[in-house]
Amino acid sequence: MCIILFCQFKKTLNAPKEQQRRCWWYGLDLIITSEAREAVEYALMEAGALGTETEEGDHGLLRVTAYFDNVPERERVRMELQEALRIYSLPSSSVRDMSVREVADQDWLGEWKKSWQPVVVGERFIIAPPWSEIRNALDLVVIRIEPGMAFGTGTHETTRLCLAAIEKHFDGGSFLDVGTGTGILAIAAAKLFPEARVEACDTDAEAIGIAEENAQLNGLADIFFRVGSVEEGTASADCVCANLTADTITQILPKLIGATCGRLILSGILDTQRDTVLTRLQELGVSEAPEVIGEGEWVCIVV
Repeated sequence: MCIILFCQFKKTLNAPKEQQRRCWWYGLDLIITSEAREAVEYALMEAGALGTETEEGDHGLLRVTAYFDNVPERERVRMELQEALRIYSLPSSSVRDMSVREVADQDWLGEWKKSWQPVVVGERFIIAPPWSEIRNALDLVVIRIEPGMAFGTGTHETTRLCLAAIEKHFDGGSFLDVGTGTGILAIAAAKLFPEARVEACDTDAEAIGIAEENAQLNGLADIFFRVGSVEEGTASADCVCANLTADTITQILPKLIGATCGRLILSGILDTQRDTVLTRLQELGVSEAPEVIGEGEWVCIVV
């Protein structure tokens, strides 16, 4: 089985046509354990990969190839791998081998578009790229997302968990998306309730630019996007969603709680990190038992 994830082709799409085809690319091949797949794919994208390709190898191992338009910086790759393995609580031995090779040019973008199909999430959402044709959507909410450099295209468990929680718990009013990435969660809230006040923030200015483009793609001009995070003076919202990492969530949890006057949706949390977040909620005086929803090795906590 081969899975191609070209989540960062936006740079190539925006380049002049003469730059969109090259004589070669650089492939960084890694042999890893199966448990490390998500961590390694995440690390490679953080290291500047244009996309990753994962396939089964020998002896239960996986081979991950990351594609770069320039020779990858090995030290940066090692640093990102080390940080990702730390976040996922995996040993350094999860990565067995790493090598670089030149890759002859192919129509990577075309192949990627063929593999990118609309994703049905929950009972109401369809996440689709701009070029796909959706037929017989009926009462489903179609969200168009240009797969770019920001996290959140509807395929990852954490995004699906958040969308399901929004579908279940958000009933209008106001919505705050902390760490918006592609803007998918804010767009979902605005599509469900067009009259709602929807705000979204991210510390990555480039992500905010992408989120704004995706909002325009969906015909949504009223979502307020800003660079930054939740702060003491952030306006409270009926529903606050933070799809981040467990480390970041525990650090800013007091501010997240302070900005919530209804439901607080927390995700980006591994099942092994669940108790850490739940304990922190208790320390902050949250007495009501949170709702915990899981998918794969990820959980979403709703307070």
